[in-house]
Amino acid sequence: MAVLLDHPAPGVWRLMINRPGKRNAINHEVRQGLIDHLLAARGEKTCRALVLGGVGGMFSAGGDIASMVDLSEADARSRMRHIHQFCHLLEGLPLPVVAAAEGFCAGAGVGMALLTDVIVAGPTSKFLFPFMRLGLAPDWGTLRTLPARVGLATARRMLLHGQVINAEHALASGLVDELVTDDVMAAAVCRAQQLATLPQAAFARMKHRLNHPVTHFADELQREEDDQTMLLLGADFREGFAAFNERREPNFTTPWEQGS
Repeated sequence: MAVLLDHPAPGVWRLMINRPGKRNAINHEVRQGLIDHLLAARGEKTCRALVLGGVGGMFSAGGDIASMVDLSEADARSRMRHIHQFCHLLEGLPLPVVAAAEGFCAGAGVGMALLTDVIVAGPTSKFLFPFMRLGLAPDWGTLRTLPARVGLATARRMLLHGQVINAEHALASGLVDELVTDDVMAAAVCRAQQLATLPQAAFARMKHRLNHPVTHFADELQREEDDQTMLLLGADFREGFAAFNERREPNFTTPWEQGS
């Protein structure tokens, strides 16, 4: 199977790209496998966080370049629409998603990681945006997600230079969120397990508003009013308030669908 699924911690699903002979390059089969699992995660109340990674200590070398050659216009558009179907699903997933950016993370692999909520890297992690060298523009939403993380000037330099970005530079620039010294996957699973304890309805609303900013402050305040009103009436706030009064950790169990 091109994508493996397991459950490494309570409430956590892990999706692993399984093409070790191709350095986990992403082709149609990988994308469809990821799409199928994301759709299943949306409908499964026991899934409270997701980890994305690749087998063999390699996140992904990017898109499978051989599958891009000699396409007709119809083929090229179909390929991009399939990519965008996955991008919409991942970006819009109302659950915390952690990318275990082990080893090489290039092109489409970086684009996928940038659609997650937390990117964890290790000392051997390397990032590359090779689009210009291939005569292509960045895809997978990268021209929106990368500047949102690192700023426009830094994003432009990364995309134009096309040079390998080491883990330290990635952390300093904001390209990744966490740099660990040992097991990247174990750290990503641990982070996902922590995020799985968050109130799902509140997280889903916060994630949506961060990913889809509005132009006018008044519009944001209206969204804030709508969200907070629903959350104040929900079970998670009652649990949070009780935990606050009882000086204990809250135990949030309400699925996101019930409060969104």
